[in-house]
Amino acid sequence: MKIGKETIPHSAICTSNSETIVVRGKDLAVELIGNMSFTDYFHLLVTGQPPTPAATAVLNATLVAIAEHGLVPSVQASRMTLAAAPDALQGAVAAGILGCGSVILGASETSGIFLEEIRVRAGDGQDYDKAARQVVGEYCAARRAIPGYGHPLHKARDPRVTALFAVAERAGADMTYVHIADAVEKVIPEVVGKSLMLNVSAAIPAVLLGVGFPMTALRGVPILARTAGLIGHLTEEFQKPIGFALSYQATRNYVYDGELPDNFTPDHA
Repeated sequence: MKIGKETIPHSAICTSNSETIVVRGKDLAVELIGNMSFTDYFHLLVTGQPPTPAATAVLNATLVAIAEHGLVPSVQASRMTLAAAPDALQGAVAAGILGCGSVILGASETSGIFLEEIRVRAGDGQDYDKAARQVVGEYCAARRAIPGYGHPLHKARDPRVTALFAVAERAGADMTYVHIADAVEKVIPEVVGKSLMLNVSAAIPAVLLGVGFPMTALRGVPILARTAGLIGHLTEEFQKPIGFALSYQATRNYVYDGELPDNFTPDHA
């Protein structure tokens, strides 16, 4: 059963013969290995074009900003999976990445769509405050969270936001989406009724869209970055295993609140 128009698979990413491997039109062994950083290679793979200096600076900064985040659920899942299957590093990495969604890692994509909605609403007049007020109001009316705003720890602006915006400005990136992100932060108190400061999930699309990074690939940036962080955690897990300790902590604090058979007494009672 065919889905879509194509009947023959096409790709412009890679081909090879017995002597040469070609990636995005470049000779891998001659032009890329030893001559291009992994950040720039990632950009080439995704977009088909080598990055501008501004795109290199911004993409590299976002990857560094989001790679590590402590013992968040994805990391715990990854470390506990490795504890149970130490021969399957790939499975442990996958366990950590599979939770990428609207709350963890995927929020950058959601926020990018939100910022683009405001840019389109503002039109050529570029009244970002007015457009932000309208869109934030619509999100509130629909009881939708404002993606990329608010943080359980960083009640003031997330420090990674300031750092990423500074990198983008120094690199000469288009700051349109940064201005939109700032406008949203400014109007949130009057529309929502409380302050919600920018977090890194809004800063990432704000700077990446400003260097022409594709909207459809935004979620891939935190996925790629967090993969590096997970490999770091899993290397430590081999050296200092805590996967079962994490499981024990959950079990120790577990409270059963369902029905019980007559005359049943829990061991910990």
